[in-house]
This record gives sequence, C-alpha cells and structure tokens, in this order.
Amino acid sequence: MATDFGRVLTAMVTPFEKDFSVNFDLAGKLARYLVQSGSDGLVVSGTTGESPTLSSEEKIELFRVIVEEVGGEATVIAGTGSYDTAGSVNLTRAAERVGVDGLLLVAPYYNKPSQEGLYQHYKAVAKSINLPVMLYNIPGRTGVNVSPETVARLAEIDNIVALKEAAGSMDQVSELRRLLPDNFAIYSGDDSLTLPMMALGAKGVVSVAAHVVGPRLKEMVNAFLAGNFTLATQIHQELFPVFKGLFITTNPVPVKAALNLLGWQVGIPRLPLVKATVAEKESIKRMLSEAKLL
Repeated sequence: MATDFGRVLTAMVTPFEKDFSVNFDLAGKLARYLVQSGSDGLVVSGTTGESPTLSSEEKIELFRVIVEEVGGEATVIAGTGSYDTAGSVNLTRAAERVGVDGLLLVAPYYNKPSQEGLYQHYKAVAKSINLPVMLYNIPGRTGVNVSPETVARLAEIDNIVALKEAAGSMDQVSELRRLLPDNFAIYSGDDSLTLPMMALGAKGVVSVAAHVVGPRLKEMVNAFLAGNFTLATQIHQELFPVFKGLFITTNPVPVKAALNLLGWQVGIPRLPLVKATVAEKESIKRMLSEAKLL
C-alpha cells in the first residue's frame, strides 16, 4: 500500500460557474497548475473544497476528473468523511472505485460523538476499503477533539496512516508524536503552524496557501528538511501575512477571492457561505500586492 502522501498537499477549492454548478474543466486545470507549483498531492472535497455543500455525485465526478488529470504524478486524496458513518462508508467505497490514492476523513461534526464513538466511526470506514486513510482533526469546525490517545488506538489499524491536525495546540502535537509510531505521518492543518509543527515531528502540511504561494511553501519545507532552519524561518516570516490573510474570514471565502483576483475564475462559495465583502476583498488585494503576487 502506497502510504506516502507527500510533504505539501493542497486542499483544493472547488471551482463553480456563475450558476453555482461545479466547473469540472477548471478543476482539472487548477489541479494541473497546483502540481506544477510544488504540490505533492491534492485533497479534493475537503473543507476548502466546500464538501458540506457538494452532492455525492459531484464529489465522485470531481475525484474522477482530478485522478484523470494528475493521477500517477501526484497523490489524489478524497475527502469522504461526514457525520454519518454509513454515508461515509458508501462515498469512500465510491472514491476507491474511481481510483484515488487515499482518503481524508474529518471527525464527525455536529453530533459530537464520544472518543469511543470516534474510534468506532473511523474503524468502520477504514475497514470498508483497502486505501490508506488520513484522519482529520479540526475541533473548531466539528465541535469535537480527537484525542491523541484515540489517534494512537486508530494507528493500530493497518490502513490508518496519517493525521491532519488542526487543533492549534503544539502540546497536542507533541503528545501525538510521542504516542504514535514513527511511520505515522502528522500533517499541519494550518499553514501558519507548518514550520512549528515540523519542528515537533510533523511530516508536512495540508495547505490552503499553496494555491497562491506553492513554490515558496515547498521551498520552506525543503529548507527545513535540509537542516537550513534560518532559511526556513525566513520564508515562514515572509509568507506569514499570506497565511493569515487567507483566513480573515471563513475558509474558503478568502482563497476563492484571491484566486479570482489572480485570474482563476473559481467563482464564489455556495450558501451558506457568501462572497468576500468589499473590505475583505481590499484586504486580500493588499496582501497579494505586498507579497508581489498581484
């Protein structure tokens, strides 16, 4: 089982037409661009891809389009997790049939399962397929924190091989690294925490900022791996305003606005998210200009 997803993975936006239908053609082109810009892999239909408002049919077609475009050159990771275990199993099996390389499974949101419930949910989904699984912990969105102890239990399941960690706690990252096997990969779920988390043993990042600063982000990761911590820190400081600027309001509102400003007509988010306000758009424009991207 290929379990190396890469170092820099981009959580791809889902491009929409003016009528909010999915622009599959542009999704393929964006995938190609991201891989050429340093992404080792792509996460399709994650939070940044507006998974809660995509139908299962749209998700499966997106997986198919992206696999067709960059499969074999980059890892394609399908976001198939939800708050419904049976639904997650069905979508996960469909993604496996399409030929993705792995799955991203967010912790069930809204229904607030116990740690045992989280364990049983993840186990049921992982056991339903043969693909490698990346768990996704983002308590700020799900209302539940997957504890390091629960992740350690889940790591005993053969095809659960990685974690996207976005709880924002460096203590939790330290505890995870302490409890997990060395070959279990931890990824930063926050661009601005990539470098600190790599210092604590994380493998890389599932990035939003790679949409606009992919090559430079890859450079930072490579500098760190080469032991050039001064350069890595320097690049981190340089990219920090971009990391923060893309989260001035709910993701993916800012990154979609940024891509539109850069000429990628990815449209605006589906409701209940709304497009960036005039003030937000100005702030994003200023951030892109200061980063010499515009």
